[in-house]
Amino acid sequence: MKNRVAGKRSRSATALPKPTQRTVLNSEQVILGIDPSLRGTGFGVIRNTRPHPQTLEHGTISCSATWERSRCLMKISQTIRDLIRRHKPTVCAIEGLFFAQNLQTALIMGEARGAAMAAIAGEGLEIYEIAPRKVKQAIVGYGAAQKIAVAKMVQRMLQLPELPAPDAADALALALAHAQDQGRFTLSLPKRI
Repeated sequence: MKNRVAGKRSRSATALPKPTQRTVLNSEQVILGIDPSLRGTGFGVIRNTRPHPQTLEHGTISCSATWERSRCLMKISQTIRDLIRRHKPTVCAIEGLFFAQNLQTALIMGEARGAAMAAIAGEGLEIYEIAPRKVKQAIVGYGAAQKIAVAKMVQRMLQLPELPAPDAADALALALAHAQDQGRFTLSLPKRI
């Protein structure tokens, strides 16, 4: 613990599974994208194939407004674990923190993000954080692009028959941005967390 507080990493001192070492430039890499939110966490799983990435699954983990927060967090965590076990991704790209004016909203978003990250880390995946502006820049070419522009470009890049739901589109965009970073296109490096 002292090493972690001092900023030193020691993989042998943790009880969590070690991240997989399969994140090298792999044209068949499976990437999980997560756009965390308490009531609508988006997810997208792609296989980084050439010439176009292939969508394996995408959707939204929806939680009713009548549910207690703890029930939502449990559903987010369990659904992500199930996705990981079903598709066996090698890496996860999650949306970076954003500026929130409302402290309560920021805390709730942090809880949802924490539930997702705990499930991902518990399954042994490496987690990369990408800022929303960088994702938009990578996918649309403009860091302040509207959500609909991102969704349309994701649909086009993945050759989806229908426009994905907004949260799922954001998650797929995260996975695509990470795929671009892994050698398909040009993108500045995401921050590993």
